[in-house]
Amino acid sequence: MLRKIRIILAAAFFLCITMLFLDFTGSLHAWLGWMAKIQFLPAVLALNIGVVAVLVILTLLFGRVYCSIICPLGVMQDIISWIHGRTKKKNRFRFRYSPAKNWLRYSVLVLFIIGLALGAHSLAILIAPYSAYGRIAANLFAPIYQWANNFFAWIAERADSYAFYSTEVWLRSIPTFIIAAVTFVVIFVLAWRNGRTWCNTICPVGTVLGFLSRFSVFAPAIDTEKCRNCGLCGKRCKASCIDMKEHEIDLSRCVACMDCIDTCKEGAVHLAYRYGKKSEKKEENVDNGRRAFIASGAIAMTTAATAKAQAEVDGGLAMISHAEKPVRNTPLVPAGALSLKNFTNHCTACQLCVSVCPNHVLRPSASLDTLMLPEMGYERGYCRPECTLCSEVCPAGAINPVTRAKKSSIQIGLAIVNLDNCIVNTDNVNCGNCARHCPAKAVRMVRKDPSDENSLKIPTINEQKCIGCGACENVCPARPFTAIHIEGYEVHKTK
Repeated sequence: MLRKIRIILAAAFFLCITMLFLDFTGSLHAWLGWMAKIQFLPAVLALNIGVVAVLVILTLLFGRVYCSIICPLGVMQDIISWIHGRTKKKNRFRFRYSPAKNWLRYSVLVLFIIGLALGAHSLAILIAPYSAYGRIAANLFAPIYQWANNFFAWIAERADSYAFYSTEVWLRSIPTFIIAAVTFVVIFVLAWRNGRTWCNTICPVGTVLGFLSRFSVFAPAIDTEKCRNCGLCGKRCKASCIDMKEHEIDLSRCVACMDCIDTCKEGAVHLAYRYGKKSEKKEENVDNGRRAFIASGAIAMTTAATAKAQAEVDGGLAMISHAEKPVRNTPLVPAGALSLKNFTNHCTACQLCVSVCPNHVLRPSASLDTLMLPEMGYERGYCRPECTLCSEVCPAGAINPVTRAKKSSIQIGLAIVNLDNCIVNTDNVNCGNCARHCPAKAVRMVRKDPSDENSLKIPTINEQKCIGCGACENVCPARPFTAIHIEGYEVHKTK
């Protein structure tokens, strides 16, 4: 019964979290976004003490249920391992006990903490479980989902239905795609062969929760009087933590999957209350705790905020071919990030904001110092003042929630004009695209020669009004480099 409950919860969490990365409309986040915010590392970086406390208490009560239910990377490994187990009957009992490699686990954890403390986030978040899965989902799974969506949109269009609409599928960052692909292959091979090897040797969150789970109130235990030493529980343990010779279970590596309890037909492996007088109704008490956990999740889902309306994309802008990416002295980060430093200190590079950006402004960085962290670019669209999706979905506090009214007053950068590229000078024609499309009215066209009423007009920037949305850069027809681009502010301003 416990195993079935765990599988149902794990499947629900895995499906919902995956859909957060696949849903390019951003409509699901109002209902399911809380699932991203209760991931361990994002909650720590966001200083969400309440969520961290709940996860710690949950671990101290039932062990590493976070790893077997809430963590999408852990559930993905279980799915891969389960598929391998179904290929041949003998594969279902292919695991065996192996001693804990604590020297490796704690060495990786120390390096991970040092990396975060010294600001080497790109190296640290390579092994962060939620971030790793986010990159896999956003770079490998999302394109397949989007192609399928476009296929259905093509069919619906010919049936005069608008139930689907097509979306652009494009490779946002080659380095991040390669990292995601390599990570997936490594985890796939480890899970296919040895189950939860990644969780118990590499994952820093698994190491922290493993230390806490050693003191859990409820945990699987072996009754030596009932045990017939058949060894089936150890052969089904994907964490390789059951030592049948000593009849002991390494609780620091046990992920509370309950497979051992389900496998044992003699009732020798059971969920035990480890402190005080043992209760005769152990399983019933734990079941109630599980039901309470399900109920709390249902309440959180039903009380979530209603979905935000998706910002419409201006079809007229798509007629202009994409320009080359300008070289920015200071990277651009979204409104709500407060500053470049705050953004880099909190971001886990999970790519959730990249996945929901409707105008293709956010994409993973290819620079070594900010590798995989989202950055803004206006080659395919601009940051619309009415769109606040990225601030709504960020689980780590890298982008704080902002209202539409507040976003219109936040200056994330400043437009810089390069008249040498402007077609007014290069082609001797009128333009004014930048001024017409500026939502902040920060671009004004003035005559090149104030004394000549027939002279062409060139753009000037009002620094007090410019919010750095990039509309001017996006619509500028100068190619290959635009005549106007946005330079980011290290610390955002309010106009």
